[in-house]
Amino acid sequence: MLLQQLHKEQLSDWIKSEAEALGFSACGISKAEELTEDAERMEHWLEKNMQGEMSYLERNREKRYDVRLLVPGAQAVITVLYNYNPENPTLEKSPYKIAKYAYGKDYHYVIKDKLKKLLKRIEERTGKRTARAFTDSAPLLDRALARKSGLGFIGKNTLLINRKLGSTLFIGHLVIDLELSTDEETTVNFCGSCTKCIQACPTEALTPFELDARKCISYLTIEYRGQHLPKSIRPEQMSQWVFGCDICQDVCPWNRKVPAHKEPLFEASEKLKSMKREDWINLDQATFKVLFQDTAVERTGFNGLKRNIDFLHENNL
Repeated sequence: MLLQQLHKEQLSDWIKSEAEALGFSACGISKAEELTEDAERMEHWLEKNMQGEMSYLERNREKRYDVRLLVPGAQAVITVLYNYNPENPTLEKSPYKIAKYAYGKDYHYVIKDKLKKLLKRIEERTGKRTARAFTDSAPLLDRALARKSGLGFIGKNTLLINRKLGSTLFIGHLVIDLELSTDEETTVNFCGSCTKCIQACPTEALTPFELDARKCISYLTIEYRGQHLPKSIRPEQMSQWVFGCDICQDVCPWNRKVPAHKEPLFEASEKLKSMKREDWINLDQATFKVLFQDTAVERTGFNGLKRNIDFLHENNL
């Protein structure tokens, strides 16, 4: 039994070192099991209809709460973080703003590619495995799994916060049929009495540890599919955001000293950096494709992005 435990610990340590070698910012491991308490919180949130039009959150709920239903035979969840904090956090020539995570290549491609490489290295050492790689692409409670693997705590802005890396982090998982040593879950919340994120949110979408997506700028500029933005949202509340929003992260004290990422694929293109007000206003489909092909901005599509730009422009913003 002691030898088996030693083997698990050595293998787990080796996996973490391989994840780091592939460029991941952090790696933790948790047991594949049902997330009972997180499931209860999610159900309570859904009961209040705070998901807005994101009906996909209402589907596959059992799988969302237990990864073993996604990967039969799964014993462990290897969770990775990848820093996307840019060295230059603003598009200086542009009055309009997009979330920092969308500056460069779509993180789904980058993270999944690296997770597949990690799996290949594991299989070279352990033999063929039953495993699946995920990054915000399947019914999983990403932040809960990251917290469970000791990679951070859930802040009052509902985001995962790592005490060294802040919250500008992509989360990925490798759900696998390996018995591994697990990390200690983060149970302490380090927000303390701070409420800067709640005070800074212009649409009052945040209350401590809960987000009403229906009021959230990120939701409204990306997930909301209406031809026009809701009349309940005033133009000045949008704070010039046309895709996503970083306000609750920008004011968070845990993000004051976050290092810049080292991933060239996450860098904004020179064309995006040079965008001026008139370029956004006159944006056409051809330019949209050049600017945003294979980036996260594709999610909202040309019509969605143009709707957001026009909403601000028509109100002299």
